[in-house]
Amino acid sequence: MRRGQHSLPCVSASSQLPADFLTALASLRAAQPRGGLALEEIPAPSRLAPFGVALGAEVIADGVELATGRFILLHDPHGSELWDGTFRIVTYIRAQLESDIGNDALLGNVAWAWLVEALEEHGADYRSAGGTATRILSESYGSLAERPDAIDLELRASWTPSGPAVSAHLEAWSHMVCTFAGLPPVPDGVTVLPRPRRHQPPWSPTSPH
Repeated sequence: MRRGQHSLPCVSASSQLPADFLTALASLRAAQPRGGLALEEIPAPSRLAPFGVALGAEVIADGVELATGRFILLHDPHGSELWDGTFRIVTYIRAQLESDIGNDALLGNVAWAWLVEALEEHGADYRSAGGTATRILSESYGSLAERPDAIDLELRASWTPSGPAVSAHLEAWSHMVCTFAGLPPVPDGVTVLPRPRRHQPPWSPTSPH
């Protein structure tokens, strides 16, 4: 039994799918996402590449949603100059933090460092990586004024894997989602974030953002 709950792509061989993309799908099925993460296939964007697959993730503990995310694998057999390759991984992670933690000016740098470290530790070869880290302040008023302020941290990142063997990339990303959620254990030298007091989930894999 694999670690974590997940429903990964189960696309059968087809003459309409490139061999490299089928290899990539098989690689995703062979991945072992970190325990504590619920992972399932969601609709992939159709305008970004001729072929793609998307996975939605969430971490829930004691009925509280701690983090959510998306992992999208795109494939263009003809390649892309922007990607510097024929595959591109596009990811999104969001978690709500206590306001005193979320106000740290270096939080974005830390989030990006987590991603780089996770990819390196899982041996996921990549190039042309880029991303943005965003902090969103939530303040409550009126009948909700007693709710404490909270800050949502979003990390959007993309990179080009060295080939269709992408299981290590999914495993690295799954650890990232759990790190955002504040779940131990984590790699040496990485600080675990306190679990948030979330009143309602701000985002789900199928909702707009």
